Amino acid sequence: MARPDKAAAVAELTEDFRTATATVLTEYRGLSVTLMKKLRRDLGADTKYSVVKNTLTKIAAKEAGFDVPSELLTGPSALAFIKGDAIVAAKSLRDFAKENPFLVIKGGIYEGKNVTAAEIYKLADLESREVLLAKLAGAMKATMANAIRTIDALRIKKEEGAPVVAETATASTDETRVAEVAVEAVEEAPVVEAVAEAVAETPVVTEEVQTPVEEKE
Repeated sequence: MARPDKAAAVAELTEDFRTATATVLTEYRGLSVTLMKKLRRDLGADTKYSVVKNTLTKIAAKEAGFDVPSELLTGPSALAFIKGDAIVAAKSLRDFAKENPFLVIKGGIYEGKNVTAAEIYKLADLESREVLLAKLAGAMKATMANAIRTIDALRIKKEEGAPVVAETATASTDETRVAEVAVEAVEEAPVVEAVAEAVAETPVVTEEVQTPVEEKE
């Protein structure tokens, strides 16, 4: 490769390393051109899958601030630069490797740290960002709906002159448990961003409580 071409290739790879959500190094020896095309389709537009020389990979990774272990830079290598949800891409790689043993996941970089092939497989077992956010939004929506119903119930009780201590304690316990479930859902996967947007976009449906109107004498 001519020096100008090599410099351009390294610059492009360096940018890929810097902008990727995660990078997975694979060995593709034995995969046909047709299977390589299928793998790229499975990975989708958010992942760039390229065959790269190990020497260029090492240089570009170093310039991007990553130290790729030398054991990953053996044999013919192809890199998956993931720009979208790393969990979804990891699932695609795992599923493809199950059907096509010639694809070997060697390791990679995730959240700025080196990860092993085993860790990438564990990542593939997690729920995707969309599923996690849907669960969290549902839990938070339930919490808000319960809070609104509790406030209405307490207001009505107060207007009727009835004690409200017991109802308050029960509502607080129920809402606390819902909040705990939401927190547990977040801790199960390494994605917490955009939760507020997901909740804001999820409508809260509650029954309107009609306040009795006193008739004028």
